[in-house]
Amino acid sequence: MNATNPQGQPGQQMQVKVTDEMLRGVYANMAQIAHTPEEFILDFMNLFPPTGTVTARVILSPQHVKRIAAALQENIKRYEDQFGVIKAGSDQQPHIGFRTE
Repeated sequence: MNATNPQGQPGQQMQVKVTDEMLRGVYANMAQIAHTPEEFILDFMNLFPPTGTVTARVILSPQHVKRIAAALQENIKRYEDQFGVIKAGSDQQPHIGFRTE
């Protein structure tokens, strides 16, 4: 895999190991994002009313979140170029929540 250094520049190739448990992934149909001056906290949840479970929590620096947001935008563009525009879901579906702490 090609990696980037903290400044976002191409870096050396490195081997990244993924455990079998992590390789399976987790399902999330909602996300909640909080932040402090030092970090962003992304909670991914699986909501199945009347309850829900946080399936993953990722804590990132603000700089890394900005790089991830740019990478997501680029990949959404590539996806839509190949498969067509992604339609926004209805208000009835779970959505991403935002809050600050």
